[in-house]
Amino acid sequence: MILLSFDIEEFDMPFEYNKTISFEEQMRVSIDGTTTILDILKKHNIKATFFSTATFAINARKIMERIVTEGHEVASHSYYHSDFKTEHLLESKLKLEEITHTEVIGFRMPRMQPVDEKEIHKAGYIYNTSLNPTYLPGRYNNFSKPRTYFKQDGVWQIPASVSPIVRFPLFWLSFHNLPLWLYQWLCKITLKKDGYLNLYFHPWEFTDLDQKEKYNFPNYVSNNSGKLMGQRLDKLIVEMKKNNYSFSTFKELLLTF
Repeated sequence: MILLSFDIEEFDMPFEYNKTISFEEQMRVSIDGTTTILDILKKHNIKATFFSTATFAINARKIMERIVTEGHEVASHSYYHSDFKTEHLLESKLKLEEITHTEVIGFRMPRMQPVDEKEIHKAGYIYNTSLNPTYLPGRYNNFSKPRTYFKQDGVWQIPASVSPIVRFPLFWLSFHNLPLWLYQWLCKITLKKDGYLNLYFHPWEFTDLDQKEKYNFPNYVSNNSGKLMGQRLDKLIVEMKKNNYSFSTFKELLLTF
């Protein structure tokens, strides 16, 4: 079972690299990227989970309607992408449910930062997928955490997938920088070991990020972005379907626990 998920948010990443970008441009980039993602998913008739900030949903109601209409799951990515208060857990859930008319049961913290599981439970979430159980220099060391799903403080924890033994992360940066055949092989051995695969991406990855004057991103961020990202995702899905792997939402995965 493959869990494809996408963090749909206001595209504020350029601020991390000392570049400014208007809110209108942030939304345009993310809406365009989400449209590309939905077209790819529709082409292959597969469902995914979209972790949306409330801010994105408020300002992209048509795309949220399409996500729901086409049978995908909507989960919370907090209220704002770069500002967090504990009360945003419940506030984002309620706002997303108001906009989508669906029950929101999942949460992912922006930038996969730590979050209080007791507060997640109090806000009414059933699962949290904010853990990357690996080591990323300068960000976090989660080698002590389980590789696969577990329950903590009443909430199911569904970590992002990492390879067995060495815990090589299979997140979006790996997808951009590894040869596709190697990434696919790592996915397959992880699926064989764990029985499921949890991969996450962002809509802004489907924009040409190799624009130093505009974004100032390092090559490991901008590599294989834009049209190349769409082509790689399409090839990944084709390869996995050829091997008879199924795709599902997080809600569907919970039914197997």
